[in-house]
Amino acid sequence: MKKTSLFKNYILDDEILIMPGVPDALTAIIAQNAGFKCITRGGASGLHILGKPDLDLATLTELTDWTEKIVDAVDIPVFADGDTGHGNVTNVVRTVQLFERAGAAGLFIEDQVSPKRCGHTAGKQIISAEDMAAKLKAAVDARKDPDFVISARIDAIAVEGINGAIDRGNIYHEAGADLIFVEAPESVEQMRKITTEIDAPHMANIILGAKTPILTPQQLQEIGYSVAAYPAVSSCIIVKALKDFFEEFHRTLDYESFSDRMMNFYDFFNLAGLDKYRDAEERYTEQGREVVKNHKKLL
Repeated sequence: MKKTSLFKNYILDDEILIMPGVPDALTAIIAQNAGFKCITRGGASGLHILGKPDLDLATLTELTDWTEKIVDAVDIPVFADGDTGHGNVTNVVRTVQLFERAGAAGLFIEDQVSPKRCGHTAGKQIISAEDMAAKLKAAVDARKDPDFVISARIDAIAVEGINGAIDRGNIYHEAGADLIFVEAPESVEQMRKITTEIDAPHMANIILGAKTPILTPQQLQEIGYSVAAYPAVSSCIIVKALKDFFEEFHRTLDYESFSDRMMNFYDFFNLAGLDKYRDAEERYTEQGREVVKNHKKLL
C-alpha cells in the first residue's frame, strides 16, 4: 500500500495514531525500529541543522531536502511541516508539489502571517480565513495523489479566541483539509470543544512546557483526537542528553566513564544497515567474479 494511503487510513482508524517528531534520518530509523507506524518532521527540527530557533528561517528547498532524506531512510509514512505554504496560493502549489515529490505522506499548512512564529509563543499574527481557504483549495488541487493528506493548522486561539479558531476549522475543512490541527489549546475544555464543534479528524500537538495540556494518547482519543503528534520529543531528548554529556565531559575529561551511556561503535553504524551494505558488496563482488569466469569459459 502507498505510504499516503497508509497514513490516511491511520488517521481514519478508530485507534489514535501516535506520531513522534524526528529531526533527521538516523532518528527516523530509531523511531521506526522502536515500532512507531508514522513519524513527523517538524519545522523546529531545523534547529539541529541551522542552530537557529524556530523563526521560519529554513527555505522551502531546505525543508523538502531534509524531508526527502528522512523518507528515504524509513519505510513508514512521514508527515511534513509546510509552514505557511511559503507564500501565497502560487507558492502553496509549489510547496505541495515539492513535498509530494520528496515522498512525504502529507503536510500541514498554517494560517499565520509569514514569517511565522512557533505556535506556542506570543505575538502571532494570522491571515484572513478567506486567504487561508484559498491556500487550501490550491493545495488540494496541486496534489497528484488524492491520498496525500492536506492538513490545516489553525493558530487563531491566541488572536481570535477559541470560537474564532473553531469557525476557521470548519471553514478549512469545507475548503478541503483532510485533517484539522488547532494549535495551542490551553485547557481540556478547549480541546473537547474543538473536537466536538469541528466535524473532521483532529490532530493534537503535545510539547513539554508548552500551552497545551499533556494528556495520554488514551485521553486524547476519548476527547476525539485521531492523531497525537509529539514534534519536539526527539530534539528535546537529544539536546538534553548532549548538553549533560558535554558539560560533564568538559569537566572530567573521563571518556571511559560514559561507556554505559554510549552505543557500541559497530552497533551505531549497523543502525543504518552497515551489515546489509557489506553483505550486498560481497554478493555483487561474487556475481562479478561469476560473470568473468563464465565469459572466459566461452573464449
